[in-house]
Amino acid sequence: MGCQYFAPCEHGSGSFTIQIPKVTFGRGCLQEAGARAASHGMSCVALFTDPFLKDGPYVDTVVKSLKLAGIDVAIFSEIRIEADDASVERGARFLVDGQMNCKFDGVVSVGGGSVIDTAKAAMLYALYPVGDFLDYFAPPIGAGKPMSGPLLPHLACPTTSGTGSECTSISVIRITELDTKFVIASPVMLASEALIDPTCCDSLPSNIVASTGFDLLSHAIECYTAKAYTQWAKIEDPTKRPLIQGANPWSDLAATKALEIAGEYLVRGVNDASDHEARDQLMWGASLAGMAFGNSGTHLPHAMSYGVTHLMREITTSDYPVQAPFIPHGISVIVSAPAIFRYAAEGAPERHLEAAASLKADMQGAGLDDAGEVVGGCLIDLMKQTSMPNGLTDLGFSADDVKSLAASSARQARAIKNTPRETNLQDIENIYTAALRYY
Repeated sequence: MGCQYFAPCEHGSGSFTIQIPKVTFGRGCLQEAGARAASHGMSCVALFTDPFLKDGPYVDTVVKSLKLAGIDVAIFSEIRIEADDASVERGARFLVDGQMNCKFDGVVSVGGGSVIDTAKAAMLYALYPVGDFLDYFAPPIGAGKPMSGPLLPHLACPTTSGTGSECTSISVIRITELDTKFVIASPVMLASEALIDPTCCDSLPSNIVASTGFDLLSHAIECYTAKAYTQWAKIEDPTKRPLIQGANPWSDLAATKALEIAGEYLVRGVNDASDHEARDQLMWGASLAGMAFGNSGTHLPHAMSYGVTHLMREITTSDYPVQAPFIPHGISVIVSAPAIFRYAAEGAPERHLEAAASLKADMQGAGLDDAGEVVGGCLIDLMKQTSMPNGLTDLGFSADDVKSLAASSARQARAIKNTPRETNLQDIENIYTAALRYY
């Protein structure tokens, strides 16, 4: 961990802020939901989940625990996988209208990132409505309106080992009119508590574990190699400092541990559902990576993933019961990542080599000039071992799509600026071209 990465810069930030929720981790901890919710004064909660989990054992466990604690529960499950603005608006109406003879005084979310992100955003729009849905999103697509107050107490219970949304102040929402995902972020969106029960991963199909696992892996590399917080402009009002603030010593700690977990357990967890040690570790790694990028931000792999899911055509993904077109978030992220890190390593070669070492990559004879190739090669090897798509061509894209993909991704301004190497539209086009096929 090179301290020089955080050397002071003229007019740059001289401090960083860390914020994470209270976290409980362990098999069976979903049974603590009632006690945890009661400790926040919840007496009538809206439970957010998705249609595939609504009648399943995890929601049942949480509902029983809440009712045992004397808490009334109403379930909202009209959530799209890869959450969109319509899901958020439906959730906001649910919170405003209520479903019982009481006013909601808390939210519990049980599901993957789509569920948790919808819960966060629905609370925001229910409590602080705006004239235009995009008002809370940053320019160039929105007005960057500040969030004016706290949300309801929120108990987040993830059921996948990838997004880390239970530990971030970020919500990723597809804007239907633009057919693209954008990020809405504020410290007020951080959950009050997270209950992380790795039992939820026992029955996940291998392709879902792979997709979410590569999401956690990319979160960790991105925030470790992101532009340092000292290179971002100083925010004069410290209360307005965003948590998406660049790499910092605290996020490094969580990111490197998450990378070590991914390097040791990702292939095992994908290829053997009975390997509870591997899947438990991946669940913990996902939350660590969420803590890391929630306090630093991601960069090009996530920015460029949104171009992929914007322009995807008639494609489905095995193990996901979602209609075409559908490419899971983790696959959309990792498919371009080897090419991206080969490019970005020039801006921070030491950090890329350190990230590769944490992943247990083959470092023999590698020097700074080899950093991008070491990281890229390591990712490609992991992708092969877990049957991930071999580049963009396996997702139905061709060289003819490169300019459109780049134009779409170029709108992700803050994530692109968080890249350790200055990046323009032509660079993004070149990266997409390099990501068409790897071997």
